[in-house]
Amino acid sequence: MERSLVMTLIGPDRPGLVGSIAAAVAGHGGNWEESRMSHLGGQFAGILRARVPAPKEAALVAALRALESQGLQMILHPEAASAKVPGEELVSMEIVGLDRPGIVSQISAALARRGVNVEELNTECAAAPMSGEVMFHANAQLRLPAGCTVGNLSADLGAIAADLMIEVKIKSPPRDQ
Repeated sequence: MERSLVMTLIGPDRPGLVGSIAAAVAGHGGNWEESRMSHLGGQFAGILRARVPAPKEAALVAALRALESQGLQMILHPEAASAKVPGEELVSMEIVGLDRPGIVSQISAALARRGVNVEELNTECAAAPMSGEVMFHANAQLRLPAGCTVGNLSADLGAIAADLMIEVKIKSPPRDQ
């Protein structure tokens, strides 16, 4: 039997950090399944899901905890079983506009009011090529509950987008034919 571990990691960034985590996982017969990792504000920050044989789970956890002596902080959780609810739809959302306070707050509040789950969110601010103004960019994967359509969510977000002077696009994945 295998166990799946989900972990969050943060610490001072340095070369070889990901390699030391990967070596611990592989050294205990584990499989690195998915991750999101980034350099943010001088820190290494990441989330990771790895699968490991159940008898080796405790040893893997101990090996990962040993990395804390190098300044890496981590939180480990066994993966929770997730039940897919009938009628839910996965959609993508893209946001682009001049950066300003409150974009994520207002958009996420509107999503929460509709019961939309944010499954993945990636944001960044970068200078616009011609003007040099700071542009906000976001890409997200959203799970819409039954009864929430792309149309009514787009209408909700359209009002916020107009107020914030940003562009919000929501797209359903292409249907299999």
